[in-house]
Amino acid sequence: MPTRSDVEQVLLPLGTAALAIVAWSLAVRLTHTTVFPSPLKVAAGLRELAARGVLWRYTGDSLRRVATGYSLALVLGVPAGLALGWIPALASAFNPVIQMARPISPLAWMPLAILWFGVSEAAPDLLIFLGAFFPIVVASMNGVRSVPAMYLQAGRNFGLSTPRLLARVVFPAALPQILVGLRIALGIAWLVVVAAEMIAVDSGLGYLIIDSRNAGKRYDLVVAGMLLIGAIGLVLDALARRLERLRSVRWGFQGETA
Repeated sequence: MPTRSDVEQVLLPLGTAALAIVAWSLAVRLTHTTVFPSPLKVAAGLRELAARGVLWRYTGDSLRRVATGYSLALVLGVPAGLALGWIPALASAFNPVIQMARPISPLAWMPLAILWFGVSEAAPDLLIFLGAFFPIVVASMNGVRSVPAMYLQAGRNFGLSTPRLLARVVFPAALPQILVGLRIALGIAWLVVVAAEMIAVDSGLGYLIIDSRNAGKRYDLVVAGMLLIGAIGLVLDALARRLERLRSVRWGFQGETA
């Protein structure tokens, strides 16, 4: 049976969203603007996109690009972070490079990505990878470094070899912090794909926004694309939060309410 807290978690956001839509509608009506669309015009634009088959195709293209770049960052970033956290000499050699490259916006790589790959799928995939890779590496590295020494000593006392110690002690202990990094990286990947699609490809939600602006100034479709991006980002973040609440890692998030 749903608790009061569960009901509030559903009703309060819905109520806030309804108030925002009402305020948006009133602002358009009171200002008599002919540029910014009303909620009804945006809804009509969404129906138009769905009827043309563009809505699902562009959404699928954006999600596919994020899945490609993010998966590659995950596969390479977690092992790299574990190695850097476990081997001090390796961290001393590579951490300065990582800390120098990490603040560089993935979009700053756009000219080089287009130079290397042209206007193709590889260009946004590279930018998404770069945006997600460094948060995953840093989170994994810090997760290993934060494992209590008593855990390692206990594992060694039980005769665990280094590979088994990493698999059975270090990785599970570092997993909560790694998942935080994965969640942050997923949000960055979704931000990057939208920006990359405005420049490097001719499909996706980012392309929808810039194309709607340039081809007839269809601001109803621009806002529709923005709302779609926000809604999908909300769903992706909710899925990442569910991973953090799995029984095997829930202990690492005690007291977290964000």
